[in-house]
Amino acid sequence: MLLKLHPVNPQPRNIKMIVECLLDGGVIIYPTDTIYGFGCDIFQHKAVERICRIKQVDPAKAQLSFICYDLSDLSNYTKSISTPLYRLLKTYLPGPYTFILPASKLVPRILKSRKDTIGLRIPDNIIARSLIRELQHPILSSSLPGGVLADDTVDGTLQALPVEEYTDPEIIQEKFGALVDIVIDGGIGGILPSTIVDCTGDTPVVIRWGLGQWEEAAEA
Repeated sequence: MLLKLHPVNPQPRNIKMIVECLLDGGVIIYPTDTIYGFGCDIFQHKAVERICRIKQVDPAKAQLSFICYDLSDLSNYTKSISTPLYRLLKTYLPGPYTFILPASKLVPRILKSRKDTIGLRIPDNIIARSLIRELQHPILSSSLPGGVLADDTVDGTLQALPVEEYTDPEIIQEKFGALVDIVIDGGIGGILPSTIVDCTGDTPVVIRWGLGQWEEAAEA
């Protein structure tokens, strides 16, 4: 099913319909502030496994992440956040960043890495955050298989390739619609994923460059 939502004022009735699908163990494709991706209720174990099967990855090695509504929500899923780290997160979120943090006991085991960490995001996207607010807990965030990126081996950044099947909701529906329950049409999506920052050590380290401009934001 392709379901169109207004990107600024998503229809409450449609938001509730999607959330009911998630609570029933459904899988969706939804927009973020970066790229379209697969999503499900993080507490629906079988739905998480279903996404891993679609992507042909082992859940134990998938390094999955999920999106939260705000910093208060995010803080429930990581261990105690120091004042400097909180300020850092507040500077960049909501935004196109995924932060690797120590996972709290609330994070389902299937989503934790072997190092007991988890990737957390707060996207600057009204549709995604409206779904979380209605659901009242986070949604899995996983890129579509294949993708629209190529590695630049010179500096490790990601270069975008103009592939419509990963950005146009109608073409996404044609390609992946049979694999999921709902494809949300929130407008044309982006072609760069989030910048991933590992915050488990003494100093934050960017481990994947994406849409977020880390150094420029730090200097601003």
